[in-house]
Amino acid sequence: MQQAEMTPAPAHKLDHLSPAASRLGAAFARPKVIAIVCVVALAGLGWFSLALQAANVGTFEALCSAMAGGTSAGGIALVAAMWGAMTLAMMLPSAAPMILTYAEIADTAARKNEPVVSPFMIAAGYTVVWLGFAAAATLAQLALMRATLLDPSMASANGLFSGGIFIGAGVYQFSALKHACLTQCQHPFPFFFANWATTPRGVFKLGVRQGLFCLGCCWAMMLVMFAVGTMNVVWMAALGIVMTVEKIGTGKKFTYAVGVALIAIGVALVGLAVAAHWPGRAI
Repeated sequence: MQQAEMTPAPAHKLDHLSPAASRLGAAFARPKVIAIVCVVALAGLGWFSLALQAANVGTFEALCSAMAGGTSAGGIALVAAMWGAMTLAMMLPSAAPMILTYAEIADTAARKNEPVVSPFMIAAGYTVVWLGFAAAATLAQLALMRATLLDPSMASANGLFSGGIFIGAGVYQFSALKHACLTQCQHPFPFFFANWATTPRGVFKLGVRQGLFCLGCCWAMMLVMFAVGTMNVVWMAALGIVMTVEKIGTGKKFTYAVGVALIAIGVALVGLAVAAHWPGRAI
């Protein structure tokens, strides 16, 4: 069974799945390509928002200001769309090992004339979880803007707040829950072997469960976007790369190193915020 899990994607052409499902499996065999496409799309979204501002249209600022007051459905819809696009762009590349593993198992079952369900169903279940996170993040952003912890441009307005998020995300890297969820993300084959389903509803639930494992692994790091600015494309790309590398199968040392780096950044931000408020006490 372990050999089946580690079979290189190029050697397994998924010939017995439907053409659309085969193309999906082939795409997720190349997570770097997905990551590049996602980063380009996010960069395009960022440049579009900048273009609106440069053109003095005022649309972006107006929607963000309306969001801060919680009175504009358009502003809320904009931020919800932004979080939806951002979470999927950051998390879909990291889902590549899981979706590819399912596609390979399904193709093997199809070779034996056993009933299988398209990988699109498991991808749909995974996506639903992260769209739910995006909805929750939108509500959280509304609350943070009302509390003036985020400014109308959706960037952090408080150094202590930013530092606290970084420190919290760093500490979570060392938690038992983080590593339990990460193990499930890194090794999806045993999960599928023990919970295999042959109905669309059952496979969709598998996708939801895998999405919940992924959420348990990455939610704290996703919240870092509140600290660095929810339209910060550079941080989107950097965090997406880190989360993808974690799920490829790196050891605990990488996860711990990321945790140390996040804590260090958080401590530095807190120190700068304290020094700014009490310059006479700065060292």
